[in-house]
Amino acid sequence: MAVRAADCAEAVLPLFERECPGDDRPRKAIEATRAWVRGEIGVGEARAAALAAHAAARAVRNCPPACAAARAAEHAAATAHVASHARAAALYADRALG
Repeated sequence: MAVRAADCAEAVLPLFERECPGDDRPRKAIEATRAWVRGEIGVGEARAAALAAHAAARAVRNCPPACAAARAAEHAAATAHVASHARAAALYADRALG
Protein backbone atom coordinates (compact mmCIF):
# COMPACT_ATOMS: atom_id res chain seq x y z
CA MET A 1 0.00 0.00 0.00
CA ALA A 2 2.70 2.51 0.98
CA VAL A 3 4.88 1.56 -1.99
CA ARG A 4 2.01 2.21 -4.39
CA ALA A 5 1.33 5.55 -2.68
CA ALA A 6 5.00 6.50 -3.11
CA ASP A 7 4.88 5.45 -6.76
CA CYS A 8 1.82 7.65 -7.36
CA ALA A 9 3.43 10.61 -5.64
CA GLU A 10 6.71 10.16 -7.48
CA ALA A 11 4.92 10.12 -10.83
CA VAL A 12 3.63 13.67 -10.29
CA LEU A 13 6.59 15.03 -8.33
CA PRO A 14 7.97 16.89 -11.39
CA LEU A 15 4.89 19.13 -11.30
CA PHE A 16 5.98 20.36 -7.88
CA GLU A 17 9.69 20.48 -8.61
CA ARG A 18 9.14 22.60 -11.73
CA GLU A 19 7.26 25.15 -9.64
CA CYS A 20 9.64 25.00 -6.64
CA PRO A 21 12.99 23.69 -7.86
CA GLY A 22 14.79 24.30 -4.57
CA ASP A 23 12.23 22.65 -2.31
CA ASP A 24 12.95 18.98 -1.68
CA ARG A 25 10.39 18.36 1.06
CA PRO A 26 7.97 16.31 -1.10
CA ARG A 27 10.88 14.29 -2.54
CA LYS A 28 12.12 13.62 0.98
CA ALA A 29 8.62 12.50 1.98
CA ILE A 30 8.59 9.96 -0.84
CA GLU A 31 12.06 8.79 0.16
CA ALA A 32 10.87 8.51 3.77
CA THR A 33 7.93 6.39 2.67
CA ARG A 34 10.24 3.94 0.94
CA ALA A 35 12.67 3.97 3.89
CA TRP A 36 9.80 3.20 6.29
CA VAL A 37 8.68 0.27 4.13
CA ARG A 38 12.24 -1.11 4.25
CA GLY A 39 12.28 -0.70 8.04
CA GLU A 40 15.04 1.91 7.95
CA ILE A 41 13.08 4.63 9.76
CA GLY A 42 10.26 4.69 12.25
CA VAL A 43 6.75 6.04 12.06
CA GLY A 44 7.75 9.31 13.76
CA GLU A 45 10.36 10.14 11.14
CA ALA A 46 7.97 9.29 8.30
CA ARG A 47 5.29 11.45 9.90
CA ALA A 48 7.73 14.37 10.21
CA ALA A 49 8.48 14.04 6.50
CA ALA A 50 4.74 14.04 5.79
CA LEU A 51 4.28 17.24 7.79
CA ALA A 52 7.14 18.88 5.91
CA ALA A 53 5.54 17.96 2.57
CA HIS A 54 2.27 19.38 3.90
CA ALA A 55 4.02 22.68 4.55
CA ALA A 56 5.45 22.59 1.02
CA ALA A 57 1.95 22.09 -0.38
CA ARG A 58 0.67 25.08 1.58
CA ALA A 59 3.47 27.18 0.10
CA VAL A 60 2.25 26.60 -3.48
CA ARG A 61 -1.49 27.04 -3.14
CA ASN A 62 -1.37 29.39 -6.14
CA CYS A 63 -0.42 26.43 -8.38
CA PRO A 64 -2.98 23.65 -7.93
CA PRO A 65 -1.03 20.90 -9.77
CA ALA A 66 2.13 21.56 -7.71
CA CYS A 67 0.10 21.73 -4.50
CA ALA A 68 -1.64 18.42 -5.27
CA ALA A 69 1.70 16.78 -6.11
CA ALA A 70 3.12 17.84 -2.74
CA ARG A 71 -0.01 16.57 -1.01
CA ALA A 72 0.40 13.21 -2.76
CA ALA A 73 3.89 12.96 -1.26
CA GLU A 74 2.55 14.07 2.11
CA HIS A 75 -0.08 11.34 2.15
CA ALA A 76 2.35 8.69 0.92
CA ALA A 77 4.57 9.34 3.94
CA ALA A 78 1.55 9.58 6.26
CA THR A 79 0.67 6.02 5.28
CA ALA A 80 3.25 4.97 7.87
CA HIS A 81 0.92 6.00 10.69
CA VAL A 82 -2.52 5.64 9.06
CA ALA A 83 -2.90 3.17 6.19
CA SER A 84 -5.86 4.97 4.63
CA HIS A 85 -3.56 7.84 3.63
CA ALA A 86 -2.41 5.63 0.74
CA ARG A 87 -5.69 6.19 -1.06
CA ALA A 88 -5.40 9.94 -0.56
CA ALA A 89 -1.93 9.87 -2.13
CA ALA A 90 -3.40 8.33 -5.28
CA LEU A 91 -6.29 10.80 -5.32
CA TYR A 92 -3.97 13.79 -5.00
CA ALA A 93 -1.72 12.41 -7.73
CA ASP A 94 -4.75 12.14 -9.97
CA ARG A 95 -5.76 15.69 -9.05
CA ALA A 96 -2.25 16.92 -9.88
CA LEU A 97 -2.66 15.56 -13.39
CA GLY A 98 -5.95 17.39 -13.76
